[in-house]
Amino acid sequence: MRLKGVKVGFALTGSHCTFSEVLDEVKRVVDEGAVLYPIISTVVDETDTRFGAAEYWKSRIAELSGQKIIKSIVGAEPIGPQKLLDILVVAPCTGNTLAKLANAITDGPVLMAIKAHLRNQRPVVLAVSTNDGLSMNAQNIGLLLNTKNIYMVPFGQDDPTGKPNSLKAKMSLLVDTIEHALQGKQIQPVLVAYE
Repeated sequence: MRLKGVKVGFALTGSHCTFSEVLDEVKRVVDEGAVLYPIISTVVDETDTRFGAAEYWKSRIAELSGQKIIKSIVGAEPIGPQKLLDILVVAPCTGNTLAKLANAITDGPVLMAIKAHLRNQRPVVLAVSTNDGLSMNAQNIGLLLNTKNIYMVPFGQDDPTGKPNSLKAKMSLLVDTIEHALQGKQIQPVLVAYE
């Protein structure tokens, strides 16, 4: 059990098409012995999509974690002063979340969780999933790659022909990235190819 007893905050943002894959990784993190605290953005809390109803995804993450979901700014704020987490994962991390984080905007539960956690100088792992990673969000990714205590799950172009600006984390590397981040190291290589 590679993460035995590690307190992991696991935040989901609105890249709904990746939820099934991400929840497989939530299960792996729990199976590795972590205590998992789920956090969701307002979009995840309130939005039904063709990928599933909000209630379905919330019930799945609550069941996997065995914990109450943090889904408000007020609920996320104590993460800092209570030093609740050892590490915070944002998966999927949308372009919207990347942009707000890079520009110090705290307007929802996930961003408040990140801000609160970073005040303790503890690691945050981002698993990007954005259609504009090689366009409008490229500068934000660059900035965050050079930000103390921010670590990235290796990512690449998931559909270079159909969506040439799209970047997506290789979710199967999430546990490895968490292990490295807990040691203050960025897993390498950061850029990976999709088959």
